[in-house]
Amino acid sequence: MFAKLYDGSTPAAIAIISISIILFAGFLMTRVTKRLRLPNVTAYITAGILIGPFCLNLVPREIIQGASFLSDIALAFIAFSTGEFFRVNTLKKNGAKVVVITLLEALLASALVFVVTYIILGLELAFSIVLAALASATAPASTMMTIRQTGAKGDFVETLLQVVALDNIVALLSYGVAISVAVHSYSGAAFSAWGIITPMLTNAGVLLLGGVFGVLMTLLLRPKTRSTDNRLIISVALLFAFCGVCTVFEVSPLLGCMSMGTVYINMTDDDKLFKQLGYFSPPILLMFFVRSGMSFDLHALVNPSGSVGSSPLLLIGVLYFIARIVGKFSGAFGGCLITKKPRNTRNYLGLALIPQAGVAIGLAELGARTLQGEAGAALLTVILASSVLYELIGPGCAKLALYLSKSYSTKLEDLVNVAETAPDGKEKSPLELLIERIQKIQEELPAHTINEEEAAFNEAAENQRSAMYGGQRESLAQSVRRRLK
Repeated sequence: MFAKLYDGSTPAAIAIISISIILFAGFLMTRVTKRLRLPNVTAYITAGILIGPFCLNLVPREIIQGASFLSDIALAFIAFSTGEFFRVNTLKKNGAKVVVITLLEALLASALVFVVTYIILGLELAFSIVLAALASATAPASTMMTIRQTGAKGDFVETLLQVVALDNIVALLSYGVAISVAVHSYSGAAFSAWGIITPMLTNAGVLLLGGVFGVLMTLLLRPKTRSTDNRLIISVALLFAFCGVCTVFEVSPLLGCMSMGTVYINMTDDDKLFKQLGYFSPPILLMFFVRSGMSFDLHALVNPSGSVGSSPLLLIGVLYFIARIVGKFSGAFGGCLITKKPRNTRNYLGLALIPQAGVAIGLAELGARTLQGEAGAALLTVILASSVLYELIGPGCAKLALYLSKSYSTKLEDLVNVAETAPDGKEKSPLELLIERIQKIQEELPAHTINEEEAAFNEAAENQRSAMYGGQRESLAQSVRRRLK
């Protein structure tokens, strides 16, 4: 429809205009979702669907395909940020419980999907086992963005982030085993234990290499003379370099970047770098999610000819969607029950594990290239379609879980506690309570410190103001003296 806009344009112009459209579309859609109190991730996915080739077609397909590297970069930033929550002291206190919860919710989701696809629908073993392995993955990006947007804190948030991080470790290991079984199933070759051990060793190598990069980052950022700009430049360069190495060997950078962040926080206890990267990453995450929406092929999903065996893709997608949610919720509830987690964490953790996008989509693309043919295309279509649906409702469910678990609140009385009665026993008026709460919040706010750049800017502005008004005052004084004479 809008393809004529790019007629006669150079490739550089098309790419720049496309990026601008992606950024503006994502931002404008947040104006809508904000009124509906939905997270920004939902807005980005919806914007991608609207401007994608299957709706308004504002962005050429070659740009969408050429931007596939965004998934690796976005996952690198998210995984590195997740590493902040793997402090040694926290793991000693909560590590065993998180492992139990993660194994139950991840493996139960995979088991239910395998039962539905292989036993109930009678699909091929190769397709069923790979799809089941992907079911264990959870989207760290949307979860992190929702937490960042709400400012949620507490035991629920710490447990959720650690479960999501370990969740994707399980997904990567499960996928490595599943794709080996699938390849042997298609080739008819004799099953080899080495085919399962190899992907495990590969992921272990990525984890170790990420730790090495974390040590290197610590050494490069340790000097106190490093400016804020240089800290950002060095950290981004190392994350990009690690992504590049992983891309060469066609492995996910998720585990390594998580290891990098874990090593850095435990060696330095410096959380400022994570906050700085948090300010840098929003445009990258926006483009990643918008691209996911643009990649969604609704026609392939609803086309009657699209099927795996005798089962339509639409039916497979719907059953996968439901089975994974049931598995996640049941597994998380059971894991929290076994580990005696607080009631709020037990009841609502599964609700926050619904989002699924980046890791699952990236692994699905690898699986599609490996399986090839109709099975590979069907695998990617089902994962993309379900991921879009998960990302449309998942962040909203995650935000609801954060609210119901009392990890954040929009009420002023929940932010600070003040005595509702005066020392003489008389009840305070609503106005008095409001004033006391505002004063207490002001007392808890950190003091504003002016950095060198801001100080220089203020000094230059003050000098300019003095020069402007100082000259006027001098002229006025001379005029008064003349009149007095």
